[in-house]
Amino acid sequence: MLFRSLFSVLPKSTIRQNFVNKKFIQQNVRTFHTKQKIPSWTNMKKFYIFGATSCVLGGLSYFYNRKQNLANLFHMENLTPSVQAAEKGSTGLGRRNSSHINFIADVVEGAAPAVVYVEIRGRHPYHGNMATLSNGSGFIVTEDGLIMTNAHVVANKQSVRVRLHNGDTYDGVVTAVDQISDLATIKIKGKNLPTLKFGKSCELRPGEWVVALGCPLTLSNTVTAGIVSSVHRGSRELGLHNKNMDYIQTDAVINFGNSGGPLVNMDGEVIGINTMKVTTGISFAIPSDFASDFLIKAEKYTKRVESKKKGWLGGGGGGDVGVKKKHYMGITMLTLTPSIAMELKERVPDFPDTQTGVYVYKIIIGSPAYHGGLRPGDVITHINEQQIQTSNDIYTALDTSAKLRVGILRGQQKLKLLINTEDIEE
Repeated sequence: MLFRSLFSVLPKSTIRQNFVNKKFIQQNVRTFHTKQKIPSWTNMKKFYIFGATSCVLGGLSYFYNRKQNLANLFHMENLTPSVQAAEKGSTGLGRRNSSHINFIADVVEGAAPAVVYVEIRGRHPYHGNMATLSNGSGFIVTEDGLIMTNAHVVANKQSVRVRLHNGDTYDGVVTAVDQISDLATIKIKGKNLPTLKFGKSCELRPGEWVVALGCPLTLSNTVTAGIVSSVHRGSRELGLHNKNMDYIQTDAVINFGNSGGPLVNMDGEVIGINTMKVTTGISFAIPSDFASDFLIKAEKYTKRVESKKKGWLGGGGGGDVGVKKKHYMGITMLTLTPSIAMELKERVPDFPDTQTGVYVYKIIIGSPAYHGGLRPGDVITHINEQQIQTSNDIYTALDTSAKLRVGILRGQQKLKLLINTEDIEE
């Protein structure tokens, strides 16, 4: 009734105008709803995927930045003490912790005091003055002065001169020699001397780091390092006289004066006795297990040191030696094999064109071989018209004759020499 009354009091023109306006509004509202697009489900799914991806990327970025900040903070915390330590140093440079780098230096520092220089002096065969005829290295195994070295270092002498790491010099007496295994012991009168202990060469593995110490060319404590190439380089393969021993092959350089010195592992234990270098990168050492057995045998003869004609182990270290003699030539040698010959040809420009024979590694000054004209690097091919293929053939020739007519290859030359051997007691 009120609605109807209201319309009744309004002018007709006003009512008409309001009606028109109402109708216009209704039409426009319908038009707006018709033109407005309602989002489809596909568009909504794209929107949700985009939003989720943005959230994930944002989260990853946050955690990455947080991790970087923590790493930088940790680095600064570690760096601060180092900087502070450097600031406290007198030079301002600080000291770096290099123990993990200088592991070889640590081994040398512990082993070097027990390494000795061994020298044999006598009158030079040419000018007649006193001179060093042979030298090498050794190492102390007992505090009272028992020294181990190579047999070829002491040559055929029974007295030598020994210089310790600190410069002290002693007269030494050769107490035991095994020419076949190339091992010998020397005794000096000392007390509380630094020593080296033996490790187990049977536990050595190819690829292990080793250090060769010695006194080449009278230079004390010369150090070379390398790795073990082989732990079972057989005597038969090398053509060496002792067929019951495997040698340690290493690329640590063993110079002439290093012979008899220790080959030590990273624990500072002796695992080999340096014996010879065939060429650069190919050196051999006697295993410590074999040397330990020899040392046990040698100790049985230490009470005979006062008598120079006693205390010598003959031909492998067995039994008492009285007056039995053998012929002495004065060389260190190695049987050539095709592989060794190939290595030598690559490293030695003037190496003879041969794959067989016996390679002369070292000549003892003043020895029969030295006087006969034999020189390091020669290859022995014949003795007394018999072909020489292994070092065993040379030992056989020494057993049967005192005069040797030796055919050699020196570079591209073929030469013949006459060597008069000496008699020494076994």
